[in-house]
Amino acid sequence: MELAGPQLAAIAQGLMPLLDWRGLPVDLASLAALAAGLGWASGLRLYALVFVLGALARFAGVQLPGGLGVLAHPLVLGISGVLVVVEFFADKLPWLDSLWDAVHTFIRIPAGAALAAAVMGEQGGALQIAMGLVGGTLAAGTHFAKAGARVAINTSPEPASNVVTSFGEDVLFAGGMWMLVHQPLIFLGALAVFVVLAVVLIVVLWRFVRRIFRRRPAPVG
Repeated sequence: MELAGPQLAAIAQGLMPLLDWRGLPVDLASLAALAAGLGWASGLRLYALVFVLGALARFAGVQLPGGLGVLAHPLVLGISGVLVVVEFFADKLPWLDSLWDAVHTFIRIPAGAALAAAVMGEQGGALQIAMGLVGGTLAAGTHFAKAGARVAINTSPEPASNVVTSFGEDVLFAGGMWMLVHQPLIFLGALAVFVVLAVVLIVVLWRFVRRIFRRRPAPVG
């Protein structure tokens, strides 16, 4: 669309934005940020995420967007609450946490995609698919970075580092959720940094694992 002379003059004077976002849903950007945040959090603490969202909707009067309202159902709240307790202790025990992560490769990633897509439940199928892909990708990256780091940490004979790391992940999840709700733009910036660091970590861990399996046994005698 060509701009008329008065429009160009208005842009030059700072009276009219170069890009007009008025045709888009007002909350589309915030919904996209929320979808990305849920994908990230699913790869870290899926059950805590589901429980927190459901509790906010049921007890704090928070109106969840799209299809997320089902998380406030008592059955979903009850099951997710029990699983939060189970995961809290399983994640603190060396090697059991790695087994737990291995099983949840098939749970966290599709759940992250489903939750991100549900955010766009009222915005059309195209946005649901797009956010589902974003959410699943972020959940996968977070999950593999977390699981790989825990495997590397578990090579240490002392259990303290595993417990400290697990509590650190709890703090990271809580801080990320707070930032997502109160400072979504800052959260998106931090998420971008996290994605870069996660990719670097996954590459380093992959090389570490390859070196372990490539080690040849020392010759006898």
